[in-house]
Amino acid sequence: MAVATLGSDTGGSIRQPASLCGVVGLKPTYGRVSRYGLIAFASSLDHVGPFGKTVKDVALILQYMAGRDPMDSTSADLPIPNYVEQVGESVKGMRIGVPKEYFGEGLDPEVRASVEAAIQELAKAGCEIISISLPHTEYAIPTYYLIATAEASSNLARFDGVRYGLRAKDAKTLTEMYRRTREAGFGTEVKRRIMLGTYALSAGYYDAYYLKAQRVRSLLARDFDEAFAKVDAIVTPTTPTPAFKLGEKADDPLAMYLADIYTVTANLVGVPGITVPCGKSKEALPIGLQILGKHFDEATVLRTAHVVEHALAASMT
Repeated sequence: MAVATLGSDTGGSIRQPASLCGVVGLKPTYGRVSRYGLIAFASSLDHVGPFGKTVKDVALILQYMAGRDPMDSTSADLPIPNYVEQVGESVKGMRIGVPKEYFGEGLDPEVRASVEAAIQELAKAGCEIISISLPHTEYAIPTYYLIATAEASSNLARFDGVRYGLRAKDAKTLTEMYRRTREAGFGTEVKRRIMLGTYALSAGYYDAYYLKAQRVRSLLARDFDEAFAKVDAIVTPTTPTPAFKLGEKADDPLAMYLADIYTVTANLVGVPGITVPCGKSKEALPIGLQILGKHFDEATVLRTAHVVEHALAASMT
């Protein structure tokens, strides 16, 4: 229906649906694309990026999205490479890191097989495949869901029915108007996250939860810094399984949260990430390969994804 679309990615909401639908989705570096106009969920984690049918489509859209915006103080005033020109460049000699923590328990065998096949295609293209470790990966999900919910609790407090947006009718007091507006305007999952975040920020729990999560976030960032001292890009599965049925996990929020295991870390540390189709399950459901790069090195991420895309084109049809 469209050549390209835009999405927002706070913990994987561009890369995961792109992977599950068999298209390309890019989360740029934090600060590469303005977030002006985006409703803030978690301000230190939110990213805006493109979906496309091909890596080149995504590169072209990013070319026009990237850059400094005076309306967003977090947007970076850095040079913008010619992403489209660099997409087709060789990856020969690149060092590709494969983190052992992303290939453990919970990874669907079909996803593992497709991702490993894609890694072999990169090796055939002249990349050096290097086993690496991101030792604090196991803490990524709890860290993310503490920081994201705490920031959501703060950000979504502005939706009170007073200044803009929905306002509940027939409320007799200001307090009742607040309560009824937020009851009607927020869905079940949003309410759940606001309550979790409010609890994490509350007196007596701030140090135990939110502050500790920020410290672990620093450890995750250090893991990536150390890894990128050895490699040019990191490859992982995008999701632990192919697409699940609509509503299948609606009654189990924890199972839904665990689906974010491979994507949330890139948001916590702010590095760019892309998903590119790399295979299909026995039920013909798409499987995606995630490629993570150094800060503001979207060009390498796109170039690597393009090689995978072309190498596997025949098997994806």
